[in-house]
Amino acid sequence: MNEIDPNDHRDDLFSTPSDVALLQLLLADLHDDLAGRLGRYHYLIDHGRSLGSGGTLLFGGTVAHTALTEARSSFVHGNFAATILLCQSLAENTLAGFLHVAGEDLPPKVGFHDTLRRCSANGFLSSGEVTDLKRLADLRNPLSHFRNINDPDNLVRRSVTGGELAEDVLAQDAHFAIATAIRLMSKTPFRVG
Repeated sequence: MNEIDPNDHRDDLFSTPSDVALLQLLLADLHDDLAGRLGRYHYLIDHGRSLGSGGTLLFGGTVAHTALTEARSSFVHGNFAATILLCQSLAENTLAGFLHVAGEDLPPKVGFHDTLRRCSANGFLSSGEVTDLKRLADLRNPLSHFRNINDPDNLVRRSVTGGELAEDVLAQDAHFAIATAIRLMSKTPFRVG
């Protein structure tokens, strides 16, 4: 690895930092926001009490499992956009996987709204749950797809309109996303024990 000369002011964004500099960055990252991380971890524990005593049965395979694991980690570490994206992926894969295992004839690329419609028609999701899951998808979409500043779902626009920092808006959205995912995982077919 190339060492950075502290006296050389020509180093720029593309310079390779030393191992010591990288370690300093990692230690600072571990130290920053410890109280926030601890609070978010307790939030997961408190909300996770609704899960089955024997854990959770995940439909949707490796994708759903990975989304759940990474959503929890992202939430604790304050990676709120990632939390929202992963929670929506978890919901989509889990619900479609559940329908598939239940014998529902799904198209090869079933859309999320179609999945929600099918779950509602089967009486698996209440209208309130469908509303929350649609809201989750609505939070994900402007993070995945470009929205100009005139779009009311644009993060900066929501921040300005609400008089809050964009980071705070994302944090609130992530809390909603992870709580929605936990409520979904707490439903009878997913609870073990």
